[in-house]
Amino acid sequence: MAEERRVVGNLLALAVLAYLTQGPMHPYELGRTLQHNGDARSIKYRHASLYMVVDQLTRAGLVEPTESVKDGARPERTVYALTEAGRVELTAWLRDLLGRPHHEHPQFVAALSLVAALPPDDVVELLGHRLDGLAEQRSEIESVIAQAAGAGVPALFLVEEEYRLAVLDAEVVFCRRFRERIIDPTTGWRAAWTHDPATAVVEVTR
Repeated sequence: MAEERRVVGNLLALAVLAYLTQGPMHPYELGRTLQHNGDARSIKYRHASLYMVVDQLTRAGLVEPTESVKDGARPERTVYALTEAGRVELTAWLRDLLGRPHHEHPQFVAALSLVAALPPDDVVELLGHRLDGLAEQRSEIESVIAQAAGAGVPALFLVEEEYRLAVLDAEVVFCRRFRERIIDPTTGWRAAWTHDPATAVVEVTR
């Protein structure tokens, strides 16, 4: 089944639609909510891009301006609300993302597809560095979960962090196994791994 193209495909737009189910907000408040909820860990966010996304959603009829508010000496801010079309789009988008796996292009997978262009000893060393980095990431995620749980945040709102841990743990297992398959003295790939630095023509027997 072909992937459905969204009217506005930026995941930041999905966050905006979701936040506006809580009530009308201006872009500054939307950005503050995204950062407060920690969603910037999951969704790429820049202040300027948020305003661009809100404009795109407005032109698509998914959100609409409702009023302009003035707070002291600050510039006037436009408040936006979710339209019925926006509510329908939010539901359809979330259902699609949750219910159907999508083909993505992770950088690590791209590197693995071309890994034979490096000497095997370099790959073994680099995998060791990556495992160290993954251990640091795991500690960071565990700290986020512990702090949020200590603040009384329900487990439901930490499910994305639990997913990060599950994916990270799977990557650790993969990296360790990959490294072992290179260095194993009996069945290791090192002997079959050839590298021609002049032409970068590489063959790996798997």
